[in-house]
Amino acid sequence: MDCSYLLEKEKMTMYECSKRSGIPYSTLSDIIKGRTAVERVSSGHLNALAETLGLSMDELYSLMHVPERTSFETFKSQVRHEVRRLGDSGFISETAEEDKVRKYWRWEWYLEAFYLLATLDYLCRENNMKTLQEYDDLREYRLPEPVYPMDVNVAAKIDRKFDVRKSALKESIPEFRRFNIVENDIRDVY
Repeated sequence: MDCSYLLEKEKMTMYECSKRSGIPYSTLSDIIKGRTAVERVSSGHLNALAETLGLSMDELYSLMHVPERTSFETFKSQVRHEVRRLGDSGFISETAEEDKVRKYWRWEWYLEAFYLLATLDYLCRENNMKTLQEYDDLREYRLPEPVYPMDVNVAAKIDRKFDVRKSALKESIPEFRRFNIVENDIRDVY
């Protein structure tokens, strides 16, 4: 994963980071550009890079490490469980504090990023709160095709006479529909 944003955030060039950290430029470039997996980087280089960026090694690792991707249905279930566990305001606060939407966006997991952003926007509306402005740039985008829940796709295959997808899209929560995601109930935990 390309982690150039870590340097940009600190307004630091690759050359400056190399000099400050003591990590050879070509080695640092391979780490930052994602050509060398974070798991293969020596602890000495990780520590030097973390110190240079003002992060702990754990923070740096979590920013550079891309976990294994789960199915979208599993992801939605996890989000719903988190909403239930934390409550609306707790979910909004934790998700914003950990900048989870941007994390998914950086990993190019756009479906997850949009689902999480739609959830935040929906919960803000439900609780008469302002939407989080730090994601305004992402709200300009949407998925190219609608993404339907598994049950809607199954129903569409069973009954081809009734256009269940069209109906589901129409009844979808507006914040989700904005990103081309069909969702009608985030509180239904399964």
